[in-house]
Amino acid sequence: MNAREHAQHRARTLWLTGVLHAFTHLYQAVLLPLYLLIQKDFQLASVGRVTLLVTVMLAACFGPSYPAGILADRLNRKKLLAFGLALNGTAFAALGLAPSYAWALVAVVVAGIGSSFYHPAATAMITRLFPGRTGKALGLVGIGSSVGFFMGPLYAGWRAQMLEPVLGPAAWRRPVLELGLLGVITAGLFYWLADEEQPSAPAERKAVPSGRMFPTPALWFFFFAYCLAFSFRDFAGASMGSLSSLFLQKARGFTPQSTGVALSLLCIASVVSNPLFGHLSDGGRRRWITLVLTIAAVLVAAFPHVPPAWTLPVLIVYGFFFMASYPMTEAALMESVPDAVRGRVFGVFVTAGGVIGNLSHWLVGAKIRHLGAAAQNVSAYFPIYGFVGVLILVALSGLLCLGPIRRREGPLPLATARAPSLPPQT
Repeated sequence: MNAREHAQHRARTLWLTGVLHAFTHLYQAVLLPLYLLIQKDFQLASVGRVTLLVTVMLAACFGPSYPAGILADRLNRKKLLAFGLALNGTAFAALGLAPSYAWALVAVVVAGIGSSFYHPAATAMITRLFPGRTGKALGLVGIGSSVGFFMGPLYAGWRAQMLEPVLGPAAWRRPVLELGLLGVITAGLFYWLADEEQPSAPAERKAVPSGRMFPTPALWFFFFAYCLAFSFRDFAGASMGSLSSLFLQKARGFTPQSTGVALSLLCIASVVSNPLFGHLSDGGRRRWITLVLTIAAVLVAAFPHVPPAWTLPVLIVYGFFFMASYPMTEAALMESVPDAVRGRVFGVFVTAGGVIGNLSHWLVGAKIRHLGAAAQNVSAYFPIYGFVGVLILVALSGLLCLGPIRRREGPLPLATARAPSLPPQT
């Protein structure tokens, strides 16, 4: 295979990994506009038990991320990615057929375990394939996340509202089943079309002894501080999904379909911002991360104060900046550690952010239940959104932690010395 063909194969693998990214986050967002229908279908006493489904699913996703990271450092990452999506899609198909709330809980746990393979394996694989251009590469892959967050609520809300006159509250089941089966098919296509990706070479693994992600307690401290800081960002981001779903429907009078459109628009602008800021940050990550998260924090705090006509524009601009922080923070972390431990390092990072961050779905549901009739009033949401904005600003403290890690690790063993070409930005 010549250099041009090799570059084409890498580009194809990059885009296919982005497709898997889309399905991973589609499944995490698809239930957001369906909360009230699910509550009626299962005859649940409160919406908090419905938001608990998302909390449980995401806890099951991020909880096993460290073991998934170990596998990503030792096994073929392509196969792990295909298996994870197949398991995730199968579980969502089962969720659409769940006869009871208990079975729904089992289904979302299995779905979460399936999605746990994606981020450690994909992030480590892309960092290895595109050294020196990691920010842009992860930004391009991040387009998949935006597409998933966009299409999931949009399709689910539209499909459920179309079927509700016929199926009643059970209308939520059809889009969940359909998207689950589509994910299984996509997993098979990825396995067939993506290039093989081998684990780190023996020489690279030898440079980092097994179980030694960081050689000193000081590095462990800085790493966990980084994880904790950006867990606050993840908490804020997850809060904007469930909180805005309930805010728009209860206080603004949105339908499930219009709520799905609004939540989809929250992410669609990041199709541009992820690769754009990822590319810009390859020349200096700290200032760009600070910029996008500061703007996002201001927009979150202002969101419930804006007139109804400004709801969608504010969500679009917020998503443009907030979502762009993910490829930049991931690239910064991956470039600070050797390839032989990147799966494990990112697994711990995802676990911290996922477990802490996604408690928000349950907490939001509990808070709205506590508000009672006041949940119909826009003003009741002012302090909640203000708190979410503060959490985003607190997350910026994590940027102080990567400098010591990078300096103390010393020269990192990379797969290649020069950065390969990337597909053009769209």
